[in-house]
Amino acid sequence: MLSLPSSFERAWRDIGAKSSGSSLYEELVASYGEPHRKYHTLQHLIECLQTFETVRPLAQRPAEVELALWFHDAIYDVKRGDNEAQSADWSRRELEAASVPPDAVNRVHDLVMATRHTEVPTHGDQQLLVDVDLSILGAPDERFKEYERQIRDEYSFVPGWIFRRKRRAILKSFLDRRRIYSTDHFHLALEQRARENLSRAISRSAS
Repeated sequence: MLSLPSSFERAWRDIGAKSSGSSLYEELVASYGEPHRKYHTLQHLIECLQTFETVRPLAQRPAEVELALWFHDAIYDVKRGDNEAQSADWSRRELEAASVPPDAVNRVHDLVMATRHTEVPTHGDQQLLVDVDLSILGAPDERFKEYERQIRDEYSFVPGWIFRRKRRAILKSFLDRRRIYSTDHFHLALEQRARENLSRAISRSAS
């Protein structure tokens, strides 16, 4: 099983960073460990990295996808709407400071921004990254239910009826897509279970 340090060290090295990433690694781990997080935690990061490890050969630029996973929820404030933009900007600052080639810096920034899930990705690595991030939707029943509880806990300050209404809209937006997963790998592996999970969650939120 790939460890967090080895994942970060590999991605940092392979993207061509010219400086040590040890302090950045500690900052990122601390960010995912913030107490207000209930789902967007180290558990989620580890699940994403482990899932990516199984499909790494499908990536065009694996180091960029792996680093984008590290940054995609690096900043997460439940009361803000620009977390992905803030996280993407953090990645840009760190990669530029480490003398990473500008094209790679821009691609990592764009990969992080793709996890806003406001539109279906069309680029190969963006599709893979987003599918990894959304793999929780196709998780086994118990993990999916835990995920739903974790999301509710993160937004515990939101009144129940408002949360249920907004959550239904979000889940339905994925269910209404022609394909939840853009890559053939995830479509074949998780599409059916994800649709079943989403349908049950929508029904529960309406009751």
